Amino acid sequence: MIKNNLKVAWRNLVKNKASSLINIGGLAVGMAVVMLISFWIWDEVTFDRYHKNYNRIAQVIQNVTNNGEVQTWWQVPYPLAAEIRKNYGSDFKQVVMSTGLGGNMLALGNKKLSEQGVFMETGGPELFTLNMLKGNRNALKDPSSILISASTAKAFFGNNDPMFKVLKLNNSDNLTVAGVYEDLPKNSTLADMAFIGSWDRFASDNQLNQMKEPWRPNFVSLYVQLADNADLAKVSLKIKDEKLRHVSAFLAKKKPALFLQPMSKWHLYDEFKEGKNTGGRIQYVWLFGIIGVFVLLLACINFMNLSTARSEKRAREVGIRKAIGSLRAQLVYQFFSESLLCVLIAFVISLLLAQLSLSFFNQVAGKQMTIPWENTGFWIAGIGFSFFTGIITGSYPAFYLSSFKPVKVLKGSFRVGRLASVPRKVLVVLQFTVSVVLIIGTIVVFRQIQYAKDRPVGYSRDGLVAVPMLTDQIHKHFDVVKSALINTGMVTNVAEAGSPPTSGAGSTSAVEWPGKDPNMSTDFQQNNISYDYGKTIGWEFSSGRDFSRTFLSDSAAVIVNQAAVDFMKMKNPTETYITYYNKQYKIVGVTKDIIIGSPYEQARPVIYFLSKDPSSYVLLKINPKASAGEAVDKIASVFKTYNPEQPFEYHFVDQEYAKKFGNEERVSKLATAFASLAIFISCLGLFGMASFMAEQRVKEIGVRKVLGASVFNLWQLLSKDFAVLVIISLIIASPLGYYLMHNWLQNYQYHTGVSWWIFAVTAAGAMLITLLTVSYQSIKAALANPVKSLRSE
Repeated sequence: MIKNNLKVAWRNLVKNKASSLINIGGLAVGMAVVMLISFWIWDEVTFDRYHKNYNRIAQVIQNVTNNGEVQTWWQVPYPLAAEIRKNYGSDFKQVVMSTGLGGNMLALGNKKLSEQGVFMETGGPELFTLNMLKGNRNALKDPSSILISASTAKAFFGNNDPMFKVLKLNNSDNLTVAGVYEDLPKNSTLADMAFIGSWDRFASDNQLNQMKEPWRPNFVSLYVQLADNADLAKVSLKIKDEKLRHVSAFLAKKKPALFLQPMSKWHLYDEFKEGKNTGGRIQYVWLFGIIGVFVLLLACINFMNLSTARSEKRAREVGIRKAIGSLRAQLVYQFFSESLLCVLIAFVISLLLAQLSLSFFNQVAGKQMTIPWENTGFWIAGIGFSFFTGIITGSYPAFYLSSFKPVKVLKGSFRVGRLASVPRKVLVVLQFTVSVVLIIGTIVVFRQIQYAKDRPVGYSRDGLVAVPMLTDQIHKHFDVVKSALINTGMVTNVAEAGSPPTSGAGSTSAVEWPGKDPNMSTDFQQNNISYDYGKTIGWEFSSGRDFSRTFLSDSAAVIVNQAAVDFMKMKNPTETYITYYNKQYKIVGVTKDIIIGSPYEQARPVIYFLSKDPSSYVLLKINPKASAGEAVDKIASVFKTYNPEQPFEYHFVDQEYAKKFGNEERVSKLATAFASLAIFISCLGLFGMASFMAEQRVKEIGVRKVLGASVFNLWQLLSKDFAVLVIISLIIASPLGYYLMHNWLQNYQYHTGVSWWIFAVTAAGAMLITLLTVSYQSIKAALANPVKSLRSE
């Protein structure tokens, strides 16, 4: 019976090649989209699951009140670890301090590489259950040891044994390789961790035990592993006030409140507003999951529409089968067989499409996903999903076609009736409603990105280069290096800074000013800069002037941004002094706001200090008349001459700034691709429906032509029905699209609006696409010779 059903199903597919191609092609595209989205979602929801203690690992983070708002900080003071071990030891298996991932220089002889690494307490490798390929997880007990990743070992030692070899860190410390761990997967928070150094060595080098106010700076990432019987929520409440009990009255104004953020939320739930978790990438997981369902739904609608539309042609078949004894259940099985055959063929094609498009998808999504061909679960899920899709797509045709009355069909009196087309029209409206919402969403996302990109950044990014400094060699000879760089003719200005203009070097709460509320806790971004910083980055002043060597008093002067002036409510800022750690500084200039953090957020208060201390970056302005490639080569030669121990690295500031739009641009590209595929699938359905309707009305068209109807009149006749359906879709989709995108934009402090022209453009585009799709079949039918269609009458 099954074999016979499949044979009949195959014959029907071959007999109706055009509709079969549309059905299977649409389903294949829809299933390929769902497959790619499923891979992406799986990669996101399995983030950090590489670690065996995934469900028991958390990070201690804190809410603090600054500038009248509650901020969430992921770093804590380093004495906190000892207090948690002492007071809450029974609640934790491990408490581990670590630095954040940072750039460091590793060297083996003349081979030098800049690598991302951390300095971690002894229990870190055990807490994160690193897979040790050589050595053991406890090797960090020796402060002179270092653990390196497999790829780092390969880069330095090739196929030779790296154990007990010596690497030089930042041109100062000689560290012995005591272990090699397996590279962490890309969907891991610590994926870029190339090495782990000893926390004791870091503490000794930075003299942490001699800090005057150890509870003040927040620079430690504190990880914990909960005890087996401990409840995360209860333990989180226990430790809430542990920092507050140790800080000074001045810091207590910040109202620090500790809590545990479980590893399961590090990646998907990393955004906080006013101390409460507002989501994060989980929003994109839901977004693309919904899009995937909708795209597949569109493909299923095509199948149901075309299958039921051709019901009249199969009415006699159903009548004959019923007349010779077929039960309705047998006919249902027959039509389900056809549906399942189509879906299985579509599944095979979708695998091919997914494989062909996976590299592009990975590039856009920033992933390294592969199709798990050898995974049994993947095949069970894929085939099971295909059967589910087959049941869904085949349900309406199966029950609808099997309900025909054989007497009416065989007597020739069977007519589907005017209401028979209503379900098809409803499905077409649903198709285009989804497509229109996707178009509106794509336009709004793209416009929001452009709106933020067009925002004034407060400085000139063109030709601005940032060179990170891992040693102080350049600082020691800065004047000589600066002269050498300018003498190349490739550089016009050079300066030092604690950070490039795209990011903050740090923050401080030790700022006082006239009229400040003594109960208010503040937090200002700060950057230590050298002379000529302003000339190098080309910042703009609202009032006052830049630092100048002609003013010796500038050693006790500061420059602030406009946001700082607004926050401090200063009327004459350049005539005002601020106090920083009990020392007075005169404000000599006010710059326009520079976008340091997210371009979607309001600018934060910033203070610039003139500093003689070693800086983390050298900033250079390339001569606009020079070739960028040639300029970089000559700049590199100067740095290699004066700092041969450090490999030359550089970043164009405009490229670093562009990375701030990475997430939104990925969403925009993916949404554009999915919206295009949704429209394509919808157009496939329209094309098939238009073909069917033209075929159904071929005699009517012939009569109208004989009576004098023009091609344009006939095109209007056949296109009108579809145009009305699209207009209905637009009426439904426009308020829905506005509601969804308006709410999405509220996630950004600096955002555009949902303008009326977006809906006008979307409506015009949807109507044009519809008419172009339908016109081919309409004009083809209108141009047909009426003699051929009427000669049998």
